[in-house]
Order: sequence, then structure tokens, then C-alpha cells
Amino acid sequence: MNGHPHHLIQGLWCASLTPLSASGAIDNARFAAHVQWLFAQGVAGVAPFGTTGEGQSFSVDERRAGLDALLASVPAQRVLPGTGCASLSETIALTKHATSAGCIASLVLPPFFWKQPSDEGLFTWYARLIEGVGDPRLRVFLYHLPQVSSVPLSVDLVARLAKAFPGTIAGIKDSQGSWENTAALLERVPQITVVIGHEPDLPRLIAAGGAGTICGVANAYPHLVKSLLSRDASAEAKARIAKFIEITFMQPFLPAFKCMVADRTGDAEWRHVRPPLVPLTGSEHKTLRETLDRAGFERNGQ
Repeated sequence: MNGHPHHLIQGLWCASLTPLSASGAIDNARFAAHVQWLFAQGVAGVAPFGTTGEGQSFSVDERRAGLDALLASVPAQRVLPGTGCASLSETIALTKHATSAGCIASLVLPPFFWKQPSDEGLFTWYARLIEGVGDPRLRVFLYHLPQVSSVPLSVDLVARLAKAFPGTIAGIKDSQGSWENTAALLERVPQITVVIGHEPDLPRLIAAGGAGTICGVANAYPHLVKSLLSRDASAEAKARIAKFIEITFMQPFLPAFKCMVADRTGDAEWRHVRPPLVPLTGSEHKTLRETLDRAGFERNGQ
């Protein structure tokens, strides 16, 4: 899995969706089946309870129980759960649990309620997280998603954390969608694993020595993303991912992804989301399916 010595993870990892029952509870059986399907498609690992996994919509107890259920059938070294919360104490609890369970790392959002925190404040928060977990096995992936969290992780801060906690700060998921920011991370913090969430940038990330992606598109079309994991990715592969993103973001992306999985599996239960998200309406779902069909995206995930 690790083609470069400093890459803790590499290639295609999926920011996995969380299937729900009609009541809104995590559906553990569907969750395990979905992850097994992803692995069968060549996905290297999964990151549950991140943005695509509706992680912030679940309590600490729900996320712990959901992770335990998943790990009953999935190797922990192929799981990188989202453990970030607005509360430091809850983040410590979830991260300690993931580390004790043997997960390869934890994906940790910055505290996202207080806007415009200083780099000093964020450094202290992550330092106290590491101290609070207090486990030499801990590996942290920072999560840079400013367009959603409203709390960016500056390149200076990432470099400072990586220097202060070598090995423990193992990587960063850069989901800003700015190649300028990704390139700065690769240059300034070459000792950590850099993965991205913006799939169109994958060919140049790989060419520049980056590790790969943790992305939501893989829930529905993993092979579409795998075709980009090369510096020599074809123009056709780049055009197809651009077209797919254009179609998907015509409506809220997360309910759309769940509809795509519902279509692939023939299982309408996959359409459930947690409020305040709402499922696509029947007509919205029909329009999405027909648009994908016309563009040549097969419902079996190819």
C-alpha cells in the first residue's frame, strides 16, 4: 500500500457514506456491505464519519458504536475515521477510541464553531488533543475543509504541528480544491502524507509526490477516480470526472450520492439522510438518474 516511505496511506480511499434506517439510526449491516463492495472495487480503505459520512450529525456514542460494528468485519488498518468535533473533550474521546481500536489514523477537523481562531489557538487545541489521547500509536490526519468548516488550517500551522509532533501528525486531507494550497503543503511539509478531496487535481498531485485521495465520488464510481491516479491520466478520464462533478452538484451532493448507491443496489433504503439534510424528491432523483444515464455513467458503478 505504501509506495513512498512517508505515505501512511496511498491511492484511492473512500470518504464513506453512512447508511441509515428510516428512523435515522446507523444501519450497520448495510454499512459493512457497502465497505466490502468498495474493497472489491479496489478501494484501499475507508474514512467513515467525515463530511460525506454525515459525521457531525451523530453523537459520540453513535460514532463509537458505528465504528465498532464496522470493525467487526473490516480490518482496522483500512479504516481512518473522522473524529473531529467542536468540543475538544469529545474529539479526544473519539480519537482515543479509534486509536485503541487499531485504526490506521484519525481524520480530525479543527474546532469549527468559533470562527477566525488564531493559529496559536488551533495549535494549542491539536496539542491538547495529542496530549489527551496520550497513546504512542496515535496518528492524526488534519482535515482542511474551509469552505464547510469556515476554519482553515494554514500551511504555516500545518508545518508547525508536523515539526512539533513528528510521526503523530501523519498527514492532511486537503479538501479546499485549491491546487495552490496543495502545492504549498507538498513543498513545505514533505514529511507528511498529503491526500486531496478534489478529484480533478489527482494527476498533478501524483506527479508532485502526493499520496492520493479520500473522496466521496468513490462511493458511487470508484473506477472513475482510479483512472486519475496517474500523472499520465488520459484527457478522457479528466473530462469524465469533470462531467460527473457537474451533474452531481446540480443538487445537494450527499443526498445525490445516496441515490446513486440506491440505484446501484436496488435498495431504496439508501436514500435516508439525517436532518437538516433532506433526501432528493422523487422527481429530483429521476432527473439525476436520467442525466447520469445520458452521460454514460452506468448504474453498476463503472
